[in-house]
Amino acid sequence: MTQSTWTIGELAEEFGITLRAIRFYEDKGLLRPERSGQSRVFTARDRVRLQLVLRGKRLGFSLEETGRVLDMYDEQPGELGQLRFLLADIAQRRGVLTRRRQDLDEAMAELDELEQRCRLDLERLSATSPPRPADP
Repeated sequence: MTQSTWTIGELAEEFGITLRAIRFYEDKGLLRPERSGQSRVFTARDRVRLQLVLRGKRLGFSLEETGRVLDMYDEQPGELGQLRFLLADIAQRRGVLTRRRQDLDEAMAELDELEQRCRLDLERLSATSPPRPADP
């Protein structure tokens, strides 16, 4: 990455998001671009923050949670506190996802069992019912 600043359009294109989304993240205080007249000038720090905001969104973090994590880097205890918080949060989220996966596995097993019973009942009923008369 040799570029040191980006326009809003360049970031939007790079990350596949809209200009409106970037302005929204700026309004929420997650990005703090410099201004050059009417134009926004995004630094490498803004680019990394945007990348982390989008990653947080994919992982299910709220914007408030993402902002808190990003701001921890600039405050005491800094990166150390940020990493400890993230590790604790990751463990909690992993537990939630594991429980969801177990619930889905159980639901899939129940559907498999129900499907099998329905097929057996259908075979049994088809074998014992008289043939239907042909349509005229």
